[in-house]
Amino acid sequence: MSMERIGIVGSGRAGSALGAALASAGHPVVGVTARSRASQERAARLLPHVPVLTTFDVTIRSDVVLVAVPDDAIHEVAAQLPLTSDQYVVHLSGAHGLKPLQGLRATPVALHPPMTFTGDSVKLDDVVFTATAPTEARAMVERLVKALGAQVQWVAEEHRALYHAGVVHGANHLTTLLAQAFAVLREAGIEDPAATLRPLLTATLDNTLRSGHDALTGPIARGDVDTVAAHLAVLRDPPASTYAELARATMELATANGRLDGETAARFTEVLDRYRTGEAPR
Repeated sequence: MSMERIGIVGSGRAGSALGAALASAGHPVVGVTARSRASQERAARLLPHVPVLTTFDVTIRSDVVLVAVPDDAIHEVAAQLPLTSDQYVVHLSGAHGLKPLQGLRATPVALHPPMTFTGDSVKLDDVVFTATAPTEARAMVERLVKALGAQVQWVAEEHRALYHAGVVHGANHLTTLLAQAFAVLREAGIEDPAATLRPLLTATLDNTLRSGHDALTGPIARGDVDTVAAHLAVLRDPPASTYAELARATMELATANGRLDGETAARFTEVLDRYRTGEAPR
């Protein structure tokens, strides 16, 4: 069976990296668009044997057109493509399903790689792609993903926003949390917060990915109410408010899982309520 010809509209980080991975897997990448100098340099680096073409030429040469543009531009860009009913049009957004591709002649697909792209080539064999597609497109999607050595999971159109919220909450907000933790440690005189946290973070992430909430450790899991109160007494905003909200969520999780008894949970709630109302923790 011959592999689909791939065209890439937009040579941003995700589109270029995915195109390079597909080319390495044997899919013919027949063209890419690149307008800015940065895009042209990225295409030259990651897709050196792929011609930079106009949007029209990329589209007419392709069986599968990857629309690798910012979320808000997907519909506008895709609507201008000279697509046919024999083609597939695929966007890479996690937040959107098929709605931005409605009304087009090609078969629509939403295919999201939950991965951070830095502008360099990446290995995708451990990525679980998330796809939303009509039945007639599923075999093609599975071929593309299988060629990369990756996996695919299917999400219904009505659950795309919920899916993306979970990905963002778990990944993007982790960066915010760590940036705040670094600031707290620097205030305490720690010169290299990353080195301090790295072993703990690595072990925690690995344990949580394996065991979920059972990996929880720390003062709340141990019922150390006075320790949490002491933290709130010395923290300043913005880390203080983030700490308090996450402490409350952690306390509720530990209580629901039977790690905390009702009396200890009530003491945590009292401390956190006093913080929320502006009273100094005792």
